[in-house]
Amino acid sequence: MDTSLRAKLDSIADRHDELGAMLCDPEITQDKGRFLALSREHAEIAPLVNALHHYVQVEASLAGAEGLLADPDMREMAEQDVRELRTQRAQLEHDLQRLLLPKDPNDSRNVILEIRAGAGGEEAALFAANLWRMYLRYAERRNWGVEVMSVSDASAGGFKEITGLIRGKDVYALLKFESGVHRVQRVPATEAQGRIHTSTATVAIMPEAEEVDIVINPKDLEIQTMRASGAGGQHVNTTDSAVRVTHVPTGLAVHCAQEKSQGKNKEIAMRLLRSRLLDREIQKYETERAAQRKGQVGTGDRSEKVRTYNYPQDRVSDHRIGLTRHALGDFMDGDIDDVIAALRASDEAHRLAEAQSQ
Repeated sequence: MDTSLRAKLDSIADRHDELGAMLCDPEITQDKGRFLALSREHAEIAPLVNALHHYVQVEASLAGAEGLLADPDMREMAEQDVRELRTQRAQLEHDLQRLLLPKDPNDSRNVILEIRAGAGGEEAALFAANLWRMYLRYAERRNWGVEVMSVSDASAGGFKEITGLIRGKDVYALLKFESGVHRVQRVPATEAQGRIHTSTATVAIMPEAEEVDIVINPKDLEIQTMRASGAGGQHVNTTDSAVRVTHVPTGLAVHCAQEKSQGKNKEIAMRLLRSRLLDREIQKYETERAAQRKGQVGTGDRSEKVRTYNYPQDRVSDHRIGLTRHALGDFMDGDIDDVIAALRASDEAHRLAEAQSQ
């Protein structure tokens, strides 16, 4: 192991021991805020420290096995032990370097999911609804909560646009690579001659922003109220409850008519606006990061075609990592863990290669 890497790991191990002692200090245990912060730091570096201890044990065992190579009676057994221990050591070095990679500070956040119908007219709106259901089913499998924040229905079914909040553990960490253009190839129900059509929908994954993350000057906002419109019944309001909030410096605008209350619609619109402004900052960072390296799992660019859903061939293909799997019906029912895991592994491999080259 590189001496600088070992020194860094030893420093982290010392910090872990220091934190363990601090968490036993009565003065600290009485300070709830400080105790929770130190407990979180202690828990975050524990996997790395445990891996380091395992590495030290393997190194000691390897030194002992190598010492037996000179003994003719033990040589054959020692050679096998040396091979196995060297393989373990190499794997542990890789694991330690991986654990040292900086974590995305947004990984634990909830997510604002926004799906918009793209090219393809009515079929695109139906595909947007299919994607919404796919993520809804995936959220159910994960025991996440989903709240519809804004929806615009299409006349022939499906959605022109739908936005929802997904709450749960590591939501952004698991969904952040879903952003981009999703393409579907299938025969629409209205196609009499059985021709395959290609349609698209755009998926945006944005970490939910808190007020402390994005400070918005009220003077920078233009707020308009209007009467909501819809297909009829309970979706049509008789008061000006719909709200449109525009952030003048960036031109970002959010419209919300989901609730009957103007106040609730304004609150939802502000939550969406904060998340879009935070997402804007993340996209800027990712674009700069992408410019520094060619191999990557997407840039987060909404115009990037990330995945194709081919119904006639019963397959889904993720173009960023060259992965293709079948059983499309299961995938559309929320069975997407394997693709998400592959995307995360690919990103981790690129970041690890990037760190090692520095």
